[in-house]
Amino acid sequence: MDNTTWLASYTGGSNFILLGLFIQSNHPVLLSVVIFVIFLMALSGNALLIFLIHSNAHLQTPMYFFISQLSLMDMMYISVTVPKMLIDQVIGVKKISIAECGIQMFLYLTLVGSEFFLLAAMAYDRYMAICHPLRYPVLMNRRVCLLLAAGCWFLGSVDGFLITPITMTFPFCRSREIQHFFCEVPAIMKLSCSDTSLIETLMYLCCVLMLLIPVTVISSSYSFILITIHRMKSAEGRKKAFFTCSSHMTVVTLFYGAAIYTYMIPSSYHTPEKDMVVSFFYTILTPVLNPLIYSLRNKDVTGALKKMLHVGPVIQEAIN
Repeated sequence: MDNTTWLASYTGGSNFILLGLFIQSNHPVLLSVVIFVIFLMALSGNALLIFLIHSNAHLQTPMYFFISQLSLMDMMYISVTVPKMLIDQVIGVKKISIAECGIQMFLYLTLVGSEFFLLAAMAYDRYMAICHPLRYPVLMNRRVCLLLAAGCWFLGSVDGFLITPITMTFPFCRSREIQHFFCEVPAIMKLSCSDTSLIETLMYLCCVLMLLIPVTVISSSYSFILITIHRMKSAEGRKKAFFTCSSHMTVVTLFYGAAIYTYMIPSSYHTPEKDMVVSFFYTILTPVLNPLIYSLRNKDVTGALKKMLHVGPVIQEAIN
């Protein structure tokens, strides 16, 4: 490739064009409103969950600390993609610069990678709580929880720092139209005119490692948890342990299933339409589902919410 072509792919005028979800919709305005409502629900739901966890003494436990971290990640990664998409739809501009695309890709990869490991940390926490209840307060003290959370964020950032520079240094001499609503790695690689087998292999290996380690931790933790639950004599104890773990497994299934399809299934099985639907599900819908899963099925969280909503009447009665 000559220098002119190489330089053209890095000039400020060579922006990408995000075709997005709306181009395939017969009712783009209605779809925009729906996505905006979902975005507000995700932000408010996760923010409320974080507030409840940090303001209620009964929720100051390792499990809820990790849930608050999950909510923070959900708020951040839905904010990485949706505002840009909605603003572009409103003002009628679909361009994104190479620098902006790289930043969006890095943040997205970091947050998704961090969530992979956080879900594993949450499974380990449930294992310690159910299988070693007497030593749980010591083994899962605040220092350990902070170290686990920091480790999740660090490992996620490693994924972002590794994949983003390699992807964005490929020469893009094909169409600048990204058949997606944000800069996701598989969609960007389709625009490259060079051999992308190296990055595809590297991305596959990264995904294997980033999925294999958490999945091993999760499956091992829940294997021991199921054995422990089976040995429990108390029916109430078994029920409580089962419901606590089922909420987490629901989130794991939703998130990991979509990620495996996106990053590990060969590209020959992908179509732009399928990729956008799957990405829409785990990028936009999952952040709004997580607080519902962890609140509606959790008596502690619903109790804290009811207490907060009744603060006014309680204070008034105390004054009277």
